This record gives sequence, structure tokens and C-alpha cells, in this order.
Amino acid sequence: MATSTFLPINVDVTFRITDAHEMHTKCSLKQKNKANVRTSCLVGSSHLYTASSYRGEKAHAKDCRRRIRHFVAKRGLMQKNRASLLKVVASTVLKGFQESIFPSFLPSDVQNFEEQTARELASRIQQLPVQTSLAKVPIMTSCVVPIIKETHMLPVLLLHGFDSSCLEWRNTYPLLEQSGSECWAMDILGWGFSTSAEPISSYNVKSKREHLYKFWKTYIRKPVALVGASLGGATAIDFCLHYPKAVRKLVLIDAQGYSEGLGHMANLPRILAYAGVAVLKNVLLRTYANRLIYSNISWRNLIDAMRIGRLHCLMPSWEDATVDFMLSGGYNVASSICQVQQEVLVVWGEQDKIFPKHFAKKFERDLPNARLELISDCGHFPHVEKPNVVAPLITTFVKEK
Repeated sequence: MATSTFLPINVDVTFRITDAHEMHTKCSLKQKNKANVRTSCLVGSSHLYTASSYRGEKAHAKDCRRRIRHFVAKRGLMQKNRASLLKVVASTVLKGFQESIFPSFLPSDVQNFEEQTARELASRIQQLPVQTSLAKVPIMTSCVVPIIKETHMLPVLLLHGFDSSCLEWRNTYPLLEQSGSECWAMDILGWGFSTSAEPISSYNVKSKREHLYKFWKTYIRKPVALVGASLGGATAIDFCLHYPKAVRKLVLIDAQGYSEGLGHMANLPRILAYAGVAVLKNVLLRTYANRLIYSNISWRNLIDAMRIGRLHCLMPSWEDATVDFMLSGGYNVASSICQVQQEVLVVWGEQDKIFPKHFAKKFERDLPNARLELISDCGHFPHVEKPNVVAPLITTFVKEK
């Protein structure tokens, strides 16, 4: 019988949001006096307290309760229409609760996300300490960890693409978890939402590899199915070659592998490199890039995808980390792809404009033990566009003996 280990993370966020919505309805329809308004508000604040306490932010939770009680007391004297008062209070509680579910280390722009899966995954991001040789103190590494660790199943470790974050897995991660997978999503060093109290010496390929290995060794400690999308594919290949015992299976999703590093960008003067990186944060550029990445996306979803994909650019170390990686030359794994011995699943969007599907066929040909799955009507991000196709492919592949 499988054993399970519960991790101390912010769980059941969705259920608490649902409770708050239900409270809004009940307050609006059933409450009849102002005393009950105060009671309802305290119930709502307990949701705030519960969510905040999961992150250890009791001071924040206490402040939320104080402000809500003050709000009710003040409005209770001024408002004459009880039904309106109840709606205002319940809406305030709900808004405050939704704000409280996001970790404090995330940029405040996370509040602007419209996509529910992005909001839910963002609420689960944690920072775990990872000790490396890159800094004098542990790097507080941003990641999403599984609610339950199943000891008999092969863990899945998800790696995002270039200049991105674990939010890239917002649509696929929940489906993998629902399938029973022990699923981890980790931010590659230099991107995402990791922080360090001391300077990090380097963000080059070697540093990213060490950081990934130390994370795996500290928290997972058994062979994984390593899933890499876009540049995350090059990261996964590099990791497989250096730590083959840590990886039992490999999944490459529209992966970088045949590019020769970062080309001419590695030779830019540092001042021009910073200018180039500043452009990467530009809203118009990010929006245009998403038009290339996705095969079929509405304007509204395009704007929200831009917000989600850009959030990590607002972290204080993002610019220095990205410049350091660019000037280091980036990944160059093309000549080593044939050395990967693990069983590999190659997943590719047929309409990928970044890495056309002839690269997928090249992976299938060069890898000793690979099979290819092409996804129709899909661009560079199958795990975002077609999660209902990608997640079952990964799950089936991982469970195969």
C-alpha cells in the first residue's frame, strides 16, 4: 500500500475562495441585522487568517481582521440599507481574501491575472532554501510542490522555458496532479521568483545545473521524469548528461536543442546587453512574442498571457541574472543529444513558429530511445494551449514500465 506525506503548503485555496463566494450569497439573502454582519465579517476574516497562516504571515492575518472589523463598525453606523451593507462587507472580505492567497514575495501585478489557473498556481508558489556554492546563504528557490508525495510513483519535475517561470505550467500542472502524479514545478535559476539575501556569483549553464541538482538532492531525492519545455528542454538534456542517475525518463516539449547557444548575443558589450534585456520586459514586445508562440488565442487571453509571462521580470534580480546568462553563451547541447540514454517522449506543436516541427523529427532520429507525438493546431506552448492532450501523454509515459 502506498504511503503519503503531506507537505506544509497552502492547500485547498480554491475551496476557501468558494466558501467566501457562498458567504457573499448567504449574507446578501439571509442576514437580517447588523450584529450578524459583524459575525459574517469575522467568519470571512477567519478565511483570511487561515490562508495567511499557511504562509506564516500571522501579522498580516491579524491586520486583515482588524481592518475588516473597523470597516464593518464604521459602515454599520452609516449605511441605512442593510442589504447593501451586507453586499459591501461580503465583497470586501472576498477581495481581501483573494489578495491574501498570493505569497508576499510575488510582484503585486499578480493581482491583475484573470486566468483562474494562473491565479491558483501562483497562490501555491513557495520558496524553499537550496544551499549551493553560488552564494553564501541558501537560495530561496521558487517552486510548486506536490500536496501528496506518493512513494511508489515516479515523480515529475517540470522545467519552464527561456525567461519564464513555473506559471508556464498553470494549465498542465493541475491535470498531472489530478492523475495522481507527484508533480514538482521549479523555477530555473535566474528566472521565476527565487531570491537570495546575498549576491549569486553566476547564472550560467553550470550554475543553473548545480542549482537544479541541489534542489533535486535536497527535496526529491529519487529518480524523476524530467519535463523540459523550450529552453527548459536544453536544461533537461544538460542535466541528464551530467546526472543520469537522477533522471529515469525525459519529456521534451518543443525543446531547444539544436541552437548553438545564444549566438551573437553572447558577444554584446555589457551595456548593450542590458539594453537588450530591458526590451524583453516591454509590454508590446511580450504581446507580439505571444502572437508567435500561440497558434490560436483571443486578444483578451493574449493580454493575460503577456501579464503572466512578464510577472517574473518585475523581480529585483531579473535584469542582472538574464544579462549574466546571455553573456555566458547559453546552452549548447546539440552534439551531445545522441548520448542521452533515458527513454524520451518528444511532444511538439505542429504549428510551432519558434522551433518548426522538423526539429522534432531530428530529435526522434538522434535520440537512441525516443518517440514523437505531434499535436495539431498547436504552437510553441502545447502545455499551455493543449493541456488536455499534453497531460495524458506525460502521465501515460511516466506510468509505463
